Amino acid sequence: MPLLKLILQILLVVLGLLTIMLVLLHKGRGGGLSDMFGGGVSSSASASGVAERNLNRLTVTIAVAWGMSAVGLGVIERFL
Repeated sequence: MPLLKLILQILLVVLGLLTIMLVLLHKGRGGGLSDMFGGGVSSSASASGVAERNLNRLTVTIAVAWGMSAVGLGVIERFL
């Protein structure tokens, strides 16, 4: 069990950092902090619709995996 706990802790950290990086890769929708820092300027080099959808899917998948690892770690902590 201690090995499983260590693996889940490492997985939680890695997935958390990966989720943060993937969220930061999304393009700004406007009206928020992205406009304050110049993100509201539209450029011709924007991401295609397919790339944005794939990035959304990947972000949601990684976030769900992060949540499942957090729940798994909580269950292990509860029973140890």
